[in-house]
Amino acid sequence: MTDERDERPLLAGVCGDPIAQSKSPRLFRHWFETYGLAGHYVPLKVAAPDFPDAIRGLQKAGFRGVNCTIPHKISALEIADEVSDSARAIGAANTLTFRRDGSFFADNTDAFGFIENLRIGAAGWDPPSAPAVMLGAGGAARAGIFALLEAGVPAVRVLNRTREKAQKLRDHFGERVEAISWNERNDALAGSGVIVNSTSLGMLGNPPLELVLADASKDAVVTDMVYNPLETPLLAAAKARGMIAVDGLGMLLHQARPGFRTWFEIDPDVTAGLRAACLEGVR
Repeated sequence: MTDERDERPLLAGVCGDPIAQSKSPRLFRHWFETYGLAGHYVPLKVAAPDFPDAIRGLQKAGFRGVNCTIPHKISALEIADEVSDSARAIGAANTLTFRRDGSFFADNTDAFGFIENLRIGAAGWDPPSAPAVMLGAGGAARAGIFALLEAGVPAVRVLNRTREKAQKLRDHFGERVEAISWNERNDALAGSGVIVNSTSLGMLGNPPLELVLADASKDAVVTDMVYNPLETPLLAAAKARGMIAVDGLGMLLHQARPGFRTWFEIDPDVTAGLRAACLEGVR
């Protein structure tokens, strides 16, 4: 069955406010060129109050779907007709698919991107072997915790500067999550198998994450969701101790794969060429 959408160029986009910093257009443009697709992926600055109307307009305009970033991840969940298990569990959606019947499907691919990046960047990592440490308790942390629990880690120790937020994640995800005070973060590293920074600390222009890795096992994997700079002070410190360090760019690249696959029926590869295309402007 065909509809008028099949006669238009392939269209998708990313909605956010602000949006100029997004690397998703560069990422999708690389895939369009790689797979010989005639299409466009458009950065769309949409204010929060306008989001529902904008989404309906984009669907009518023939878009296959959109990615959603700050501040729209909760709204994307709320306007959807159907929600994936991961989006429901995380409490936010970053990918909307526009169906031919006019309905919206909401998914959260951040968890997929996070765990794929870890599995590829730390091939020897064995999730069930040791607890994980999650620094931060925001939306990115929620996706990371969901992914870690699904991967089989026995426990996730969550540390946040406001302990109440960490406790909310313990209440949401259950007994395998432990809320720990921020001032105990160095001690919490002992015995962990993976250490994750989901905060903005270490990002270009922000203070570094103050974390001492001395009590962490040298076999532990350290990953940072920040990717500008590509090597944060945390990752540099991990490498200096001989630990496996996984940068955050891969999470961005892998989280885009499910949307591209759903919208354009191609499962794209994350390659060195794609990383290079997205690294412009990253230190």
